[in-house]
Amino acid sequence: MLRELFSFKGRYRTLHLTWFAFFLTFVCWFNFVPFQTTWVAEGLLTKEKLGIIGICNLALTIPARIIVGMVLDRYGPRITFSSLLIFAIIPCFVTAMAQDFNQLVISRLLMGLVGAGFVVGIRMVSEWFPPKEIGIAEGIYGGWGNFGAFGAKTALPLIAAGSAFMLTNPSTKDPLNWRFAIAASGVLAAIYGVVYFFSAQDTPSGKVYKRPKKSGGMEVTSVKSFWAYMVSNLGLIFALGVLAWRLMQSKFLNMEGMLIAFAALAVLYAYQSYQAWEVNKELLQGKKHYESEQRYKFGQVALLEFTYVTNFGSELASITVLPPFFEKTFGLSPLMATTMAASYSFLNLISRPSGGWVSDRFGSRRWAMIFITVGIGCSYLLLQGVNSTWSIFLAIAVTMLSAYFAQAGCGATYGIAPLIKREITGQIAGNVGAYGNFGGVIYLTIYSLSNGNVQTLFQTMGVSALICASLCFFFLQEPKGSFAGHQEEVAEQSLVPATENFQD
Repeated sequence: MLRELFSFKGRYRTLHLTWFAFFLTFVCWFNFVPFQTTWVAEGLLTKEKLGIIGICNLALTIPARIIVGMVLDRYGPRITFSSLLIFAIIPCFVTAMAQDFNQLVISRLLMGLVGAGFVVGIRMVSEWFPPKEIGIAEGIYGGWGNFGAFGAKTALPLIAAGSAFMLTNPSTKDPLNWRFAIAASGVLAAIYGVVYFFSAQDTPSGKVYKRPKKSGGMEVTSVKSFWAYMVSNLGLIFALGVLAWRLMQSKFLNMEGMLIAFAALAVLYAYQSYQAWEVNKELLQGKKHYESEQRYKFGQVALLEFTYVTNFGSELASITVLPPFFEKTFGLSPLMATTMAASYSFLNLISRPSGGWVSDRFGSRRWAMIFITVGIGCSYLLLQGVNSTWSIFLAIAVTMLSAYFAQAGCGATYGIAPLIKREITGQIAGNVGAYGNFGGVIYLTIYSLSNGNVQTLFQTMGVSALICASLCFFFLQEPKGSFAGHQEEVAEQSLVPATENFQD
C-alpha cells in the first residue's frame, strides 16, 4: 500500500481527498488557539475566561459526533462532509466579526459541530479499503487530518502577519489581522466543501452503500447490548454535565443557568432513549431475532470507547497541560514551552498511521490494541516522574514516547471500529469519537480539581490505560475477516466470540 500511496488514483485519491477535508475541519476547529493572547490584549476577554473559550470549543463536539454519525450512515460521507465544510464558514465568520466575549462563546459553540467531521472520513475510508489495509488507511486519514491542529497554530499566524496591512485598529494602530486569518480558514473550508462534493464518491463503482434500516438511534442485536448502549449514552450526558458545572465554576453560568443546562441534558437523554427504543422495540418486545451472522456485541463498542478515552482523551489533556508544565518545570519562556509542546501534535503525522500499520501487521488487532494501550499506561507513569532534575532532552524524549503510544492507540482503535458492523460504522465511529472528547473533559477536570497538579493527571491517565488494557485482554474480541483482501469477504456481521462464554 505504501508504494502506491501517492499515486492519487482510485482509493488513494479518495483517501487524500478525505484526509485533507478532515485537515481543514481541524484548522477551523483550532483556529482560535494562536490568537487567544491577542483577544486578551484587545479586551475581547480576560485571561480568566480563556479556559471558557476552550470548553465551549469542545462542548458540542460530544453530541455532534453522535448526530453526524447518524446523518452519515443515512446520507453518505460525500454529502455529510461537504455540508460540514461549507457550514464551517458560519462560525469562522462569527468569530472573525466578534466584538465581545459572548459572541466568541457563540462562535466556538457552533465550531464544535465542525469538530465532529472526523467521524465522516472513518466510514468513507472503510468503504474504499479492504480489511487487511484498514488500519494503515484509517491511521493516515486520522494522523494527517489531525495535523490540522498544528497547521492552525503555525499557518494562521503567518496569514495574519502577511495581511496586517489590510486591517488596523484606527485608535491603537494595532493589527486586527487575526480576523482575516480566521475568516480565510472558513472560506477555504467552504470552497473545498464544494470541491469535495463534486470530486468524491461514497463507494467504489459497482459497490452498494449500505444504510441502516432505521434512523434516530443505533440498532443493536441483543437486549444486553441495548442496555449497554443506554449506559454509553448516559456517560456522554455526564460529560456534558461536567462541562456545564465547569462553566458555572468559571462564573460563565450562575447556579440557575447550570440547573437549566442539567434539565436540558435530562431531556436530551430521555429523547435519545426514546429514539433508541423506537429503533429496537421489536427486538426488546421479542418480536425480532437476529441470526448469529447478523449479530454484534455493543460491549465491543464500549471497549473501543474506553480505549479512545485513554488515547485521544489523554492526547487532548496533554496538549493542554504540557506548555505550562514545561514552562514551570524547566523555567522556559512561554514561546519556547509552547513550541516544545507543539511537537506532541506534530508527531501525529507518523504515530497514528504507524498504530494502524501495527494493527494490520501484528496478525491480531486485539493483541495490537492491548500492546499499544499498555505502552500508553507505562509511558504516562514514566512521564509522571519528570521534574527539574531531569535533563530537558530526556524529558522531551519521554514526552514523545507518551505521544507516540497515545496517537498510535488512536490508529489501532480505528483499525477495529469499522469492522464491527459496516452499515452503522458512522454511528459506531461517532460514539467512539465522542468518548475521546469525554476523556479530555474528565482528565482536565481531574487536573483542575488537583489544583493543576500535572503528576496527578499523568498518573490518572497511566493507571486508566493499564486498566483498559486489562479489560481488552479479557473481553476484546478479534473482528471476523480482520485481514481479508476484499470487503466482500467480510460477513454482514463482524465479531466472532473469543470463547463460548462471550455469547449473548
